[in-house]
Amino acid sequence: MKPYPALDPDRAPWLVASDTRAVLTALMAGGKPARLVGGCVRDALAGRTVTDIDIATPEAPPRVIELLKAAGLKAVPTGIEHGTITAVVHGRPFEVTTLRRDVSTDGRRAVVAFTDNWTEDAARRDFTMNALSAEPDGQLHDPFGGVADLAAGRVRFVGEPQARIHEDVLRILRFFRFHAHYGKGEPDAAGRAACRELAALLPRLSAERIAAELLKLLKAPDATATIRLMRDDGILAPILPELSDIERLRGLQSVNKPGAGDPVLRLAALLPDDAGVAAAVAERLRLSNADKDRLAGIAGPSVAFWPAEGEQALRRALHRLGVRTVRDLGLLALARGNDALGRPALRQAESWQPVTLPVRGQDALDLGAAPGPRIGELIGAVERWWEDGDYRADRAACLARLKSLVGKTAT
Repeated sequence: MKPYPALDPDRAPWLVASDTRAVLTALMAGGKPARLVGGCVRDALAGRTVTDIDIATPEAPPRVIELLKAAGLKAVPTGIEHGTITAVVHGRPFEVTTLRRDVSTDGRRAVVAFTDNWTEDAARRDFTMNALSAEPDGQLHDPFGGVADLAAGRVRFVGEPQARIHEDVLRILRFFRFHAHYGKGEPDAAGRAACRELAALLPRLSAERIAAELLKLLKAPDATATIRLMRDDGILAPILPELSDIERLRGLQSVNKPGAGDPVLRLAALLPDDAGVAAAVAERLRLSNADKDRLAGIAGPSVAFWPAEGEQALRRALHRLGVRTVRDLGLLALARGNDALGRPALRQAESWQPVTLPVRGQDALDLGAAPGPRIGELIGAVERWWEDGDYRADRAACLARLKSLVGKTAT
C-alpha cells in the first residue's frame, strides 16, 4: 500500500455516493467546511470495507441540526452534549460531530469545548491512523503521519503515549486491538511500553467498555499473537485473570469452518472448561444473558458426548443442548485436534432437524395422573425412553409408554 494524496473514488465509492454528498452539501451550505474523518478514511486507504461514515464540521450542534433540516434531512441528537448529531438519509446514518478540544479528562471521560481548529480536533484522536481526515473531493489531511503509519502497519499514539492513556485508559486496550487488526510485526515500542506501565489503571474502566474492546480484538484474523502479547505485558491479568488456554485459541483460528471466528466462541476457547468460571466471566463483563448462557454451555455442557458413544449420543446432545452449542463444541474439538469428535458434531449439527417430544403434561393428566411434581417426572421418564429409541417413537407409542407409567404410579 502506498500513501495517496487523495482518496480515490474507485477505492472509496461511498465518498461520491448521493447520500454522502447530500449530507456534506447540507453542512457546507452555511459557508463552513466539512470533512470525512476517522475510520472511514483509514479503511479506505487500507483497502477495507467502510461501514460507518463520520463527518466533522466547525458548525455548532444546533446549527448542524438547522442545516440538515433545511436540506430536508433527518437530524437525530444522539450525542448533542458531546457535539454529535446523526444525519439520516434513506435510512443510512451519518455521524456528524462538531470539532472539539479537551478541557479536562479523568481517564474515563472528557469535558470538551467546541472549536474551529481542525488540528486541535485531530490531536484528540488516539492513534495517528485515526487522525486522518479528507475533504469532500478526497484530498487528505494527515497532521501526524498517519498515512505512513498505516502503510507500515504501525499503531502509534498521537503525541506522548502516557498522556494519551491517562486521558482515557481504554486506549490501552484499543492499542492492542488496533495492532491485532492493522499492525505488522512488533507493536510500536513506545506505545507498548506505556500500556505495560499503566496496565494497573484498567480496572477503572466499565465492564461494558472492556468487553466491547476485547470482543472486537478477538475478531482479528490472528488474535492469538496479540492475546499472547497482552498476557506477557500484564494487560490481561486485570481484566481476564481466568485466561487458561491460548493454544486452543490458536487452534481455533486454524479451523476453516463457519463460526470459528465468532468472538464469543474465541473467548470461550481462552477460558477453562468450567461452567461456573465462564458464567462468572460473563457476569463480570456484563455480557448479554444469551452470551452468558452460551459461554457456560460451552464450558460445561449438561450432556457429554464422545466418539465412543456414537452418533446417537450426538443426536441426544443436539436435542438437549441445541445446534449452536453442539457446533461450538465441535469447533473447539477441532481446535484441539480431535477430528473424531469435531467432524461428526459439525456434520450432525448441519443436518439436524429439531424434534419435539410428542406428549405433554396434559396428556398425563388426561390419563389419570394426579397434578403436581409427578407430572414432570412422568414426562421426563417418557422423554428418556424416547431418546433411548433415537426419537423414532411416534405420539401413539409415547402415549402408550406414558399410560404404562401412569398405571404403575396408580398401583
